[in-house]
Amino acid sequence: MSGRRRPAGRSFWFIGVAVFLAAAAAAVFYASAWHPSGTTFSHQGIDVSHHQGRIDWWKLPSQGVDFAYIKATEGGDHRDRLFAVNWSAARRVGIKRGAYHFFTLCRPGADQAANFITSVPVEADALPPAVDLEYGGNCASRISPGALHAELAAFIERVEIHYRKPVVLYLTEEFDRDFAISRSFDQPLWLRSLVVEPRFGARPWRVWQVSNFRRLDGIEAGWTGMSSGEPWSSVVSLPRHCWHGGLRRSHRNGRPPRDAGCARLGRHARTANGRP
Repeated sequence: MSGRRRPAGRSFWFIGVAVFLAAAAAAVFYASAWHPSGTTFSHQGIDVSHHQGRIDWWKLPSQGVDFAYIKATEGGDHRDRLFAVNWSAARRVGIKRGAYHFFTLCRPGADQAANFITSVPVEADALPPAVDLEYGGNCASRISPGALHAELAAFIERVEIHYRKPVVLYLTEEFDRDFAISRSFDQPLWLRSLVVEPRFGARPWRVWQVSNFRRLDGIEAGWTGMSSGEPWSSVVSLPRHCWHGGLRRSHRNGRPPRDAGCARLGRHARTANGRP
């Protein structure tokens, strides 16, 4: 039989494209299932909001989720429409949970605290409240570091008095760089640094958001973020010897081991998305 031979270059081009697509698909699959070591970080959890849609909470504990941070409020008047549903469902399946507030740059801190306090019940077994501090999704207007510190201090003071627990500060590197939050406030830090352990912040992190691309069975609406450390959808992990009453405890010599991600508690002045 005779026939026209295909040019070798075209065959190699098709093979190259196929190999590239296969590698890309494998990378996406691996990333969507990746999470921190369960040995080093024995407590893992998620953060969620209405952006994740209706969640089948019963499917999450078997996937290693034992705590969750749930979006409650944003700014001075916005309330997440699925907060109450998620809050009660998480408890029903035995997942420890805490609530978080997205702090906006265009509303007074006292108003934002009132919004959060009105929306989130006081429960002794709840994780400490968290406040999300980042540029993404925030007001276009910018304020000075001093002005932000004053408003954030007003928010923290009211929330801590009401719940009698320290507020956890969720920070991105650029937000902390511009406003010096971790140097000015010594509450526990929840730092966002995808895949690579955080190298910013004035002291060791308590929570590390490690990804914003996790997929979990039971959360169908988009990617789920992940964190490691203490307490968005993200998975959070915390070394077992640092877990104490919902917060991390310092190493007995007073200096937390760097690789364990432990840190001391401080005072005053984050899953699938990195806080919607």
